[in-house]
Amino acid sequence: MASPLPPTPVGVRVRVPAKINLALKVGPRRADGYHPLATVYHAVALYDEVLALWAEPDEFEVAVIGEGAGVVPLDDTNLAVRAARLLARTHGPYDSLGASLSLRKAIPVAAGLAGGSADGAGALLACASLWDLDVSPEALRALAAELGSDVPFALLGGTAVGSGRGEEVVPALARGTYHWVLGFGHGGLSTPAVYRRFDELTPQPVNPEVPDELMNALRTGDPRALGAALVNDLQPAALDLRPQLRQVLEAGLEYGAVGALISGSGPTAAFLAASEPAAIDLAVALSADGLCREVRRASGPVTGARLVI
Repeated sequence: MASPLPPTPVGVRVRVPAKINLALKVGPRRADGYHPLATVYHAVALYDEVLALWAEPDEFEVAVIGEGAGVVPLDDTNLAVRAARLLARTHGPYDSLGASLSLRKAIPVAAGLAGGSADGAGALLACASLWDLDVSPEALRALAAELGSDVPFALLGGTAVGSGRGEEVVPALARGTYHWVLGFGHGGLSTPAVYRRFDELTPQPVNPEVPDELMNALRTGDPRALGAALVNDLQPAALDLRPQLRQVLEAGLEYGAVGALISGSGPTAAFLAASEPAAIDLAVALSADGLCREVRRASGPVTGARLVI
């Protein structure tokens, strides 16, 4: 973690990227309700920003602007607020700490891109710096794992292999920069609903493992090999719940993508392009056909949560 900043009236600002699951292999439902995962996270240059300001002791509030602001909760169920409270309770003199959080969102809500997790990770880092707490990166990641499966990766960024329920992350050996086109869906998809449909469609899932072909492609930096190896066990469930997504995936491949998949639990369609010019052409074509609510380009991998100085 970067050196903590002293408290200032202007607060602390953190930028956090979205993620794509290059591989998402899902095992049988555990007794605690979670599914064991073998996944490859990939952080891309689509960012939320979290601004943390001092507030009265034990006062935690949040305001949201930008993408999906109208559906983001503003109470203690907001993951950024939960993160700030958890940090204060665990590592600070709780009765003397408070935070006013502002989220500037570019990552869609309930889109399979871990926007909520990004906000939680951003709040952890921002508040640790705002309050000048002596918290190690390892301790922050432990708190992140308590908050949600994708939050630790939002702190780490880059390309990483996730296990457990996704919260155990280690950096992956990966070369090159990849160019993505993201097609945002009309409305979100509930992650619990997608997992329930996965359970119904997959009565006997096997223990999950990351495909060797995908890891080899990352080591060589070959986008075509990576595109051929993309895999998501939740995709059939997402397509079953939102059948029109199949048409979106087919259109992207027809327009020249070298790989396509639903990111996470969806409904965002992620298309891998062979190059930056190819990504520009693909984005123009997808925008013109109107199948997606919005189309954005993003490169990866990028770093995880970082202070904005």
